Amino acid sequence: MRGSGARLLWLSLLALAWLGPARGAGEGPGAEAEDGEVEEEEVADEALSDELGEEDGVLVLHEHNFARALREHRLLLVEFYAPWCGHCQALAPQFAQAAAILRNESGELRLAKVDAPAQAALAGEFGITTYPTLKLFRDGNRTHPAAYTGRLDAEGIVRWMRRRIGPSAALLRDAAAAAAFISSQEVAVVGFFKDLRGEAAGAFHELAGELVDVAFGVAEAAELFEAYGLAADTVCLFKFDEERADFPLDPARGLDAAELTRFIRVRSLELVMEFSSETSDRIFGAKIPYHMLLFLNKTEAAQLELQGAFREAAAAFRGEVLFVLIDVNGYGAGVLPFFGLTPADAPTLRFIKMETNRKYQMEEDDFSASAVSAFVQAVLDGKVKPRLLSAEPPEDWDTRPVKVLVGKTFEQVAFDETKNVFVKFYAPWCSHCKEMAAAWEELGERYKDHEDIVIAEMDATANELENITIHGYPTLHYFPAGPGRKMIEYKSTRDVETFSKFLENGGTLPEEPPVVPETPANTTDTEEPSPSGTAETRDEL
Repeated sequence: MRGSGARLLWLSLLALAWLGPARGAGEGPGAEAEDGEVEEEEVADEALSDELGEEDGVLVLHEHNFARALREHRLLLVEFYAPWCGHCQALAPQFAQAAAILRNESGELRLAKVDAPAQAALAGEFGITTYPTLKLFRDGNRTHPAAYTGRLDAEGIVRWMRRRIGPSAALLRDAAAAAAFISSQEVAVVGFFKDLRGEAAGAFHELAGELVDVAFGVAEAAELFEAYGLAADTVCLFKFDEERADFPLDPARGLDAAELTRFIRVRSLELVMEFSSETSDRIFGAKIPYHMLLFLNKTEAAQLELQGAFREAAAAFRGEVLFVLIDVNGYGAGVLPFFGLTPADAPTLRFIKMETNRKYQMEEDDFSASAVSAFVQAVLDGKVKPRLLSAEPPEDWDTRPVKVLVGKTFEQVAFDETKNVFVKFYAPWCSHCKEMAAAWEELGERYKDHEDIVIAEMDATANELENITIHGYPTLHYFPAGPGRKMIEYKSTRDVETFSKFLENGGTLPEEPPVVPETPANTTDTEEPSPSGTAETRDEL
């Protein structure tokens, strides 16, 4: 399971999110969820008024009222969107809901939006290249907006904005205040610092402003150091159902924000996480490199009993392997195709490496704690080979102009030393794949009678390859004839003519002669930005 940021696969199918977020994205945090270059549109300019209009409680900004909005609102979160962007359309109701909540709470916090293709000057000023992009403007400062780093839902936006006003961590002055703070939170992180004005305490406050799903406190009083048995600067994480976890600060290095963030992400998770809409962001946000998954049907009492042994096995791998429970008839049903499973396969176990999406399974499921522990350790030690998915090939897979490859037929076709093979790796739900589908079919028709050229495609969500990992859709790879198992990634424009030039030139594009400008050399005109649809524009995983 990855993040993305990791941010549409466990959730789009995992093509929902264990593929990493194709939220685009970006899915890094939610600030840049959909890749694609800005497309300028010829749109009539807004009226020259600086009046601030609204839609669903969200300020509508353009070139002429942007400055006024910054003057009148101390904290302004601006979404730069494109009307055609699917991720922007999905965000719109969440953004409006967050705007209503924040407006009722405080006059300081407002949300606004800019149609970036229509407002090209603003898009260029703020370097907008992906949609949606969210930026926070503080105290009218136009030159240094902060990137939004929260979740792309109403609750995430509200929490993130609330942390921008007031202290990011509560000051705990005495033992009673500390005890009350800790007991009131499911997870509480308290930084104990000898000097709250020091560099380490400052870094802690900054980090607290970003991790908005966790409650933060700070303490300086000597009595609190004594009460919690501490002698030096330490960050402590308290959970209601577990022992305290300590993160001592290295006096020489100070506070390492990245290490502390991972410590908090990992230790704030339950030992076994159940996959749900409420937990998915935490599961992928922890960035734990391996996940061990128990698929079960929660309506079956006998299957529910398997959780105890699964939890017992999880303890030894905390921080290295995340143990996750998936209800095959609940929220987890959507990820079953990614693992080649159906509800009838439950109960069963799978292990997945997040970086490569390689999946592992036992020869025969054994749900005892000792067997699960031994299997996980064997995978970590490299003693277990991955199980690769493969669909069954269609009966006419090799008679079509575009050959349909699956995992079990890929090797014999792609690495045929007598053929030059051009393969499109796609996802059925990918919008960019759909856009280029007609061009790929036309390319297949054009070369169907060429003995040494094969045009092919493979659904990369249903088929896996041992030595090739697909990170974005569509991905185009060219496998030239001859020995050596060579592979060349195609990264140019996705149209039939350019594809043909690439094939006719043996897997490279011929150099084009320089274009002689029609205008004088000292002109100040600039080129239009490239439209989306090039090979660099992909639904990223």
